[in-house]
Parts: sequence; C-alpha cells; structure tokens
Amino acid sequence: MFEILQNEPLNPTVFRMKVRAPRVAAKALPGQFIILRVDEEGERIPLTVADFDRENGIVTIIYQLVGATTIKLAHKKAGEFLQDFVGPLGTPTHTAGLKKVAVVGGGVGCAIAYPVAKRLHEQGCEVHSIIGFRCKDLVILEKEFEAASTLVKKMSDDGTWGAKGLVTDALKELIESGEKYDQVIAIGPLIMMKFVCKLTKEYGIKTVVSMNPIMIDGTGMCGCCRLTVGGETKFACVDGPDFDGHLVDFDEAMQRSGAYKEFEAHAREEACNLFAKEVI
Repeated sequence: MFEILQNEPLNPTVFRMKVRAPRVAAKALPGQFIILRVDEEGERIPLTVADFDRENGIVTIIYQLVGATTIKLAHKKAGEFLQDFVGPLGTPTHTAGLKKVAVVGGGVGCAIAYPVAKRLHEQGCEVHSIIGFRCKDLVILEKEFEAASTLVKKMSDDGTWGAKGLVTDALKELIESGEKYDQVIAIGPLIMMKFVCKLTKEYGIKTVVSMNPIMIDGTGMCGCCRLTVGGETKFACVDGPDFDGHLVDFDEAMQRSGAYKEFEAHAREEACNLFAKEVI
C-alpha cells in the first residue's frame, strides 16, 4: 500500500497527487512512468512521473479526469492509500550532452514536458519552453516552467493567457528569428505533436515525441499502444515512450486512439453515477 500525501486540483479536470514511494523515487527519471491500481478491484493504468523527491521518497503524478479510474483517484484524500504503485517503467528521455533545446508542451502533456525541462535545466542546458493551452482556466505548472527554463513562450487558443495562437506558431517564430536548437522535444496531444514534427522536419531539427497519450495497459500485452515508427511496429510502453517524431505515423496512431473514446465515456459515466449515489 502506498500513502497519498497530497491530491489537489490544478484546473477543473487535472489533478496533482504526491505519493510516498521510496523505491520508485530512488530510480525515477524524466520520461518514465508508473502503473497504479487504486484498490484491489481497480484496473491498472500507466501515468507519467511528473516529479520526484529522492531524499523524502516522494513521487508526483499528474492526471486528467478521463475514465473511471482517474475519477476514483480524484476522490482520494491525503492519508489514504493506493493499492499498487509500480515503477519506474519505460525508457528515460535522453538529455545528456544537449546544449540548447526547445521543449514544447500542450495541455496536460505539460505534466510530462516539465520534468524533462527541469532535468535539462539542471544539467546546464539552455531550455526554451513553449507551452500551450486552450484557455487561461486550463493552465498548469506555469511557475514550474518559469523556474526550469531560460525562456518561456505561453500560448492559448483564445488569447486569454499569453499570446493567441498555437505552440507551432511560437516555435516557428523562434526558429526563424535565428534560434538554433540541438533538439526539439514535443509532448502533448497527438495532433499537436504531428504538426510540431511537420514544422521541424522543414528545418532539419531532430525532434523527439512522447507517445504516452496512446498507452493503456503499460506492458505491451494489450496492443493498444502499437504504432508504426519508420515502417516498423513498436509499442509505446515497452519500446518508448520516446520516439523520433519524424518517423512516427501519427495518422495511424490518432485513428487507433479514437477507438476507445466511447468506452472511456461509458466508464466515466458509471463512475460518476457511483460517487453520486455514495454522496446521497
């Protein structure tokens, strides 16, 4: 059993949870994930390690309310426990030797992008973070990115936060102004990563993407995170989650990802009804 130390909302649909898990904290690196179960009856879900405190044995995860399990997580309080918290899993994001990197995060993907930016910053890399959200109400980790970056570009679809526009607009502006990046690291919705890669390919800039958004089981057995990279079949959870973005077949990944929306909606509705009955 793993003690929950904190569980707080960052915006209406995204929560940050801190869990006491000394063995995971001792080994975790940016880009890796854990698999948890809320209780004995719960499903297993993978969630990216958003931060870690090795000294105090604490791991931070950030999750979005999508299905039944994340709704159950949101109802957990400090002092309660999780049944399972296994990790770290997956290949860490490569950061060694990089001198100047643009880290691009979109929406809840910023929870995955932040520890990467932080690690690069700690290693002395010049980090330009470009983070985007639909609107001001959905912003997360603003101060954290400011602390871990040399430059932060803030974008929102409606212009209520930062500049109005897409993360690709800000990235293109930086590149065309003369900024030279060793690498671009993009993490967010599949459609966002697709167009970041389309842009960087024009300029010949190596780009790494995290395929966490299509992970479900976390072990490769379910096959749901299967994707095509450079014409070869890969699995996001066991071969990644990081891949060369210029080799990923995003259209195939988006088509497969959309197949589970109806199931997730049904599970979410059942969970909401369950908690409503408990309140009554």
